[in-house]
Amino acid sequence: MLVAALTVPAQAVTYGTPTIALSASYLSGAVGATGDPVVNVTVGQSGADASALTVSASASSKASVAGTGDVSVTGTGAVRQLAVAARGRGYTNLTVKVTGLGGKTATKTLSYAASAAVQNPADARYLTGSADASAAVDVGGGYAVVADDESNVLRLYDRSRSGAPVKTWDFSSQLGVSKEVDIEGATRIGNTVYWTGSLGNNKDGEYKAPRNTVFTTTVSGSGAGAQLTYGRSYKKLRDDLVAWDTANGNRYGFAAGTAEGEAPKQIDGFNVEGLEFAPGSTTTAYLGFRAPLAPVVPGGKALIVPVTNFDQVLASGAKATFGAGVELDLGGLSVRDIRKNAAGQYLILAGSWAADDNSDPYALYQWDGVPGHAPVKRADLPTTDPGGWEAIVEVPDLTAPGARVQLITDSGSADLYGDGTEAKDLTHAEWKKARTAWFTLG
Repeated sequence: MLVAALTVPAQAVTYGTPTIALSASYLSGAVGATGDPVVNVTVGQSGADASALTVSASASSKASVAGTGDVSVTGTGAVRQLAVAARGRGYTNLTVKVTGLGGKTATKTLSYAASAAVQNPADARYLTGSADASAAVDVGGGYAVVADDESNVLRLYDRSRSGAPVKTWDFSSQLGVSKEVDIEGATRIGNTVYWTGSLGNNKDGEYKAPRNTVFTTTVSGSGAGAQLTYGRSYKKLRDDLVAWDTANGNRYGFAAGTAEGEAPKQIDGFNVEGLEFAPGSTTTAYLGFRAPLAPVVPGGKALIVPVTNFDQVLASGAKATFGAGVELDLGGLSVRDIRKNAAGQYLILAGSWAADDNSDPYALYQWDGVPGHAPVKRADLPTTDPGGWEAIVEVPDLTAPGARVQLITDSGSADLYGDGTEAKDLTHAEWKKARTAWFTLG
């Protein structure tokens, strides 16, 4: 007796609706940039292997900023990487789409902003999350901690890449402040990093106590594993400076520069932007002034004031003591940052004392740190790019041929995207950014 075999039809697979998530809803790039930040696109679909899903992106608004052909999606599996090569300055929306099995789809919108092209774009990187970079300290392994003069947040960045910080620290509560310290200078001795506020009035000429702050943090680890812990603070350095200058005949006009109603960024104002230790010393620190300059400082020279017991000022709250002011010819410019290397070679970032100075000259000067010795110009810096040069990350061997130094801009007042909005006022942190660039010293 023959029995016919029964054929059981295969059960149809039911696929769910695909899912799609973006690591950020806002992305910033620059025209002609190298290594702009990317967005991770995470996709999935019930009943399907993620590698079988297709991810695409298309321009949905202003193609002159970035068109469909300017967007690329790479990678396989559940997480893909989306990158944009900006075509022009401005804003646009991109539609990111996942197509799953069974023809089902899902979409997300990515808001994109592109800043203008800069000189030597291959040497430029963009540190996102903040536009007002003001000081930087190298922590090894290709990483640096960068301060912001509009907040008290310290951010750890990979120096070689564009993108968001890998770690952040906000020491406002330990400092006992709710407003910005206006951090403008920093230096490192061993595992201790010294930070200083500008010590000046705010832009409206009002005294704000948090700005009269210097403080320390302790570094443990290095590179991406670096950690910061709060140390100590001192909040009377401005008072000590004014008393010292008054006792010495008001040579630098500190009392007048700090008076109520006096803006800090004027030729006879009062504004500290550089901090570094004297040659061979761990006790005497140099304060570099953005203002005052000529005619207050004789001969139109930049001003550095040595604090001869700076270590004790922070360690025990000792009243600051000072050495004679150091007056340097920086071609009519003032100190915007000062940094030295292990060999005792100093590099001074020189710029204007003015408040709106993005179009004014900037230059780098080499110095040996000895009062009475003249600095030597090593490079003029471009002024056509948005933002003002504000921080030296570290000083290379200045005797080496082709020595290169990395600088960072404060781009807070720059109109990055051409809509008249200053970068510090942008709504989305991902669109705020400072630029870092490498320069070869002549």
